[in-house]
Amino acid sequence: MKNIVLKSIGIVLVILALSCVVGREFGTLEANCTTDITANITFAALDSLVQDEVVQIQEDWVLEGYVISSDQAGNFFNVLYLQDSPVNPSGGIRLEMDLRESHLLYPVGSKVFIKLKELFLDRRGTTLELGGVFSSFGNLSVGRLPRGKVLEHVFTSCEGVGTVQPFKTTISEIDSIPSEILVQLDSLEFAEDILGETYAIPEEETERILMDCAENQITLLNSGYSDFQAEPLPQTNGTLTAILTKDGKSPQLIIRSLEDVSFTYDRCPEIITEFTSNRIFISELADPDNNSGARFVELYNASEEPLDLNLWTLRRYTNDNTEVSSTIDLTGFIINGESTLVISPNATEFELVYGFPPDLGVSTNSPADSNGDDNLELVDPFGTVIDAFGVIGEDGSGTNHEFEDGRAVRNIEITTANPVYTFSEWTIFNDTGEAGTIQQPQNAPEDFTPGVRE
Repeated sequence: MKNIVLKSIGIVLVILALSCVVGREFGTLEANCTTDITANITFAALDSLVQDEVVQIQEDWVLEGYVISSDQAGNFFNVLYLQDSPVNPSGGIRLEMDLRESHLLYPVGSKVFIKLKELFLDRRGTTLELGGVFSSFGNLSVGRLPRGKVLEHVFTSCEGVGTVQPFKTTISEIDSIPSEILVQLDSLEFAEDILGETYAIPEEETERILMDCAENQITLLNSGYSDFQAEPLPQTNGTLTAILTKDGKSPQLIIRSLEDVSFTYDRCPEIITEFTSNRIFISELADPDNNSGARFVELYNASEEPLDLNLWTLRRYTNDNTEVSSTIDLTGFIINGESTLVISPNATEFELVYGFPPDLGVSTNSPADSNGDDNLELVDPFGTVIDAFGVIGEDGSGTNHEFEDGRAVRNIEITTANPVYTFSEWTIFNDTGEAGTIQQPQNAPEDFTPGVRE
């Protein structure tokens, strides 16, 4: 009897030892391998069944798909992503299921068959969801399929594990491709302001921003329970393989493990968007005697190359003020070579008078709405005054920089800006200006040439 007891204890100890496994490396388990199931519905046909509420499938349909997700590193939990083809997929689906370590039964690249009868189907944003069901306040939602039911509905092909080729795309193209598929993007890097952070905050779903070299952005979604949660974000640039999901209409990427991140190159060179030039200047100012609504300011680029006006500003000093009264931000405009930029404080009236819209419509009391006795400065992105009209601190009335009821036009031979107002560079019309100016009020449209350098 004693020997029998000892043998029994030994058997129990061996079983316990074999059952104690640390981590997620369990080895390959036998899944529901099958050779006698044939698909009879496509992803597209399944998608067409979704209406405005959860649908329970009653037909004996079978869906064929390829596994693209893995919960081995813990970034996916109780979910399986499938796409309709291992190469150039046209659609994908998310299967909700209460099955941990699913990568042992359904490794990446496996062909699987899903018996759809009695499963529930819905769409969240653009994501097609399949699984069980739960009710919340009387509303049905797709939920996790119980573990036992998973093995009754999801079968692997006996062909073995194949290779899924990620669909190559870019951030700018990603809105035009289907979601829930495996994608690959090159030349990505994490945003500079999050360098030094980890992939995720512990026990929290965490968004990290990725960028390409054109500064397009996309979100990488990471689990705070993943094996790589505490790993620092790479500071380099490279290729990312991930599953594309769309939360509503916003695309997001989810990696399966750090093997999906191959950042081995230098970061993108800094994009310079701020430029300066002394070839851009104020070329015409208008205060028509017959219509104050037809006022405008014209800028001219005398060089042959276009100039990005990012962070350029036009300042107005009203009357004899020494502090800036109003400013126009010129960001967003590019002034082409040997071309003008016309700014109006009343775009509607400007178009009625001159027959075409201004390049930029701004508000009244702006630098483009001067009544002829104010002073203006054109300032580059670095705060340097590039060009000026008038004398700061001096009211223009009765001076050589008055254009009240008239016009100030830059002489045609002037091809560079001047940060110091120089009367000889201008021809000025007004009603009461100083000697040297032309005391002859001007009327719109006939006395003005917006958009034309002459």
